[in-house]
Amino acid sequence: MKKLVWTTLLVSGLAGVMAQGAFAQQDSVKRKSTFGLSNGLISVSIHGKDTTAKVKAPHGRFTGGITFTRLDIGFSRLIDNGSFSLSKENEFLDYTGGKTSTVSFDILQLGYRFNPHFKIYMSGGFDWTMIRLKRNITLEKNSPTMSYVEEDIQFSKNRLSNSYVHIPLNFELRSKENAHGKRFTFVFGPEVGFLLNGKVKQVSKEKGKEKFKDDYNFEPFRYGGTLRIGYGGLGIFTKYYMSDMFTTTAQKGLKNMSFGVTFGLN
Repeated sequence: MKKLVWTTLLVSGLAGVMAQGAFAQQDSVKRKSTFGLSNGLISVSIHGKDTTAKVKAPHGRFTGGITFTRLDIGFSRLIDNGSFSLSKENEFLDYTGGKTSTVSFDILQLGYRFNPHFKIYMSGGFDWTMIRLKRNITLEKNSPTMSYVEEDIQFSKNRLSNSYVHIPLNFELRSKENAHGKRFTFVFGPEVGFLLNGKVKQVSKEKGKEKFKDDYNFEPFRYGGTLRIGYGGLGIFTKYYMSDMFTTTAQKGLKNMSFGVTFGLN
């Protein structure tokens, strides 16, 4: 054991002497390079010259709080087992595309920015899908199936809608700021949602305005993905939900997607 200790001390001493000799030789020919870290800046001096490069030391930070951002406004489309055309079982859900819409926004956010170009964050907010039905039908409440009644009146509005609490996990990539102080932003990630309620709103001359609330067999838990591309605070988005839209067997494979414009992307 003593022999091992003395050997270690001897080797360490020789290494120290050799290192001092090497540094002394560098100083004699003015070829010294040093660096330091102070106040978040990296200071570098090369070859002993009076030129120092200062570079911002990379560091991350947590971000979060209450916010009102990523307001999505757009259109929704039903996809029936991979087709935009509805099957015979789902013809009663035929809808007007230009009036079938979606709205969502975030009110909470918690994330971590690794650097000016990459950030991961989780947020929470609300999401609505509004389907403008073409047919004069009334969906029955508290039904285990998507049963409905054919009406003899003409509805000027017959809308089936749902509202969800959504929780997306986003991965954000963005470019450097340009001369105008704006960036290109690319955001993608998974999203889950929890059903708040379903609703039918009807308007007709015979009955006026009527509203009916029920879950209408909407999926209580849904999951999908979101993609956003933007410049400055404005962008475009698309969402696709991989879970079925309804829990009923006859509507198996009927899914929902949406696309539109995002405001407040940054």
